[in-house]
Amino acid sequence: MLSVRPKIAELVFHLFNRSLHPELFEVYQARKFSRSGFEADVAITSAGHVIKWRHQGVTLTEVAAAAHHPLPAKRRLFGHPLKGQGRERVECRGGVTYESDFQLERVEPVQFWSYQHDLSWESSANGMLHRFDASGRIALGALSFVHVETRLRSLTIKAFHTFPDDYAVVRTISRFQLP
Repeated sequence: MLSVRPKIAELVFHLFNRSLHPELFEVYQARKFSRSGFEADVAITSAGHVIKWRHQGVTLTEVAAAAHHPLPAKRRLFGHPLKGQGRERVECRGGVTYESDFQLERVEPVQFWSYQHDLSWESSANGMLHRFDASGRIALGALSFVHVETRLRSLTIKAFHTFPDDYAVVRTISRFQLP
């Protein structure tokens, strides 16, 4: 199956306080994580990633997807185009907090290929890695790497998505924290 990433200009970073139907996404890799008090489903998708985190009736779903991706508007807490950088903090009932930092960085080609090479060596033991097919313009395809760190009262996810056609890298760091 051909897996090519959408254009960087189309990406939007969302947070919902609900679950989203898995059929909405083309998933290339997925893992479940469970710790005392919370569960999380983390997936690399065609445009980026989806994280569904649950704790005692609180559900938060983070999505990096194309702007034209059919996502519901109901219970969407925010949706930011991935341009430059941004930071969000959301406090939920029961003292749960969500924090995210996201950044789109355009770099020189030499720096981009060095970064892409370094990411490609990350082991699956350290996270999830997916290599996308080339878009046709550039011989090498994009990469997505997601590193998950679970602690007793928190989940931290670092996601890196490369866009060879634009020499761009999207970096996100998201933390789901119990009270």
